[in-house]
Amino acid sequence: MVVVNTGAGKGKSSSALGMVFRAAGWGMKVCVIQFIKGQWQTGEQRAATRFDNIEWHALGDGFTWDTKNPEQDIKTSREIWELSKQKILSEEFDVVLLDEINYCCGYNWISGEEIAEFITNEKPSWMHLILTGRNAAQEVIAVADTVTEMTKIKHAFEKGIKAEQGIEF
Repeated sequence: MVVVNTGAGKGKSSSALGMVFRAAGWGMKVCVIQFIKGQWQTGEQRAATRFDNIEWHALGDGFTWDTKNPEQDIKTSREIWELSKQKILSEEFDVVLLDEINYCCGYNWISGEEIAEFITNEKPSWMHLILTGRNAAQEVIAVADTVTEMTKIKHAFEKGIKAEQGIEF
């Protein structure tokens, strides 16, 4: 299956990580590749170290909507996309999560057409692929099996509540 979690609401990565841990619990080999998060330590990354069947790559240059160097963000995103393709084509994994890749499409750093073409023509048919982030490309949505759009009704940040350990990260 190809699953896309997109939209402005909270829960895209959280939902995908639930699938990651579910798959790992069933003994499936899982690869998590994070495009934006960078080296920010998260509870789910810490939890993943308890599983020998989850490979984790927290990459990226951080929260790129505050970028001061878009050329570097493009270069980094392209490098992470190349790693993602290698991991998928290695056929070592049952499930691959490309966390926040949709942002890269929204910023036109990686085209939706390129991702959709890769999914259609090169992804092993038996492998499950999960893509998260706002602004999923229409081409990616078209080739996905399941697409969920998270809708924000309200968010604690709007009331000045900062990210909470164990809830947000």
